[in-house]
Amino acid sequence: MPAAQAKSPADSPTSLTDNPLREFIRVQGLVERVMQHYFARFGISGSQWGLLRTLHRAEQDGQPGLRLTDLSDRLLIRPPSVTGAVDRLERAGLVLRDQAAVDQRSKLVALTKKGRQLIDRILAVHEKQIARVLGGLSWKEQGEFHRLLRRLGQHLENLVSRGYEANAG
Repeated sequence: MPAAQAKSPADSPTSLTDNPLREFIRVQGLVERVMQHYFARFGISGSQWGLLRTLHRAEQDGQPGLRLTDLSDRLLIRPPSVTGAVDRLERAGLVLRDQAAVDQRSKLVALTKKGRQLIDRILAVHEKQIARVLGGLSWKEQGEFHRLLRRLGQHLENLVSRGYEANAG
């Protein structure tokens, strides 16, 4: 065995844990870029779509609106970010905020007719876009990918519930 033969950097213990996470972050960035151009065709951003779709799903479940804090919890983003996004969507006429509530955090945010029409336009072509994005994987691979993402998500939710993010570092 030659003495000069060295292990590949890809074989190091750090790369075995670091490389998949780096690749996941890189791919997530690419998905965001592809979807950013897609949503721009409709005059919104991906984060605005997330908010609109969350309100749409709530409506389908019989909730005509959601509080800002509920939106924040469902979207996993900080309340000030939700408030800013709602402000922009409200100016665009896609959502409205119940102005009767006294507490800013308890105001209900709901879709407007214009917001529902935009969601319908997007959903009419959305399945085709998702198929394009995931088109590099077979149906079987997409199922496995989804299974692995759910498993990772459950693990991360457990870490969050135990307060791991506060103790990291």
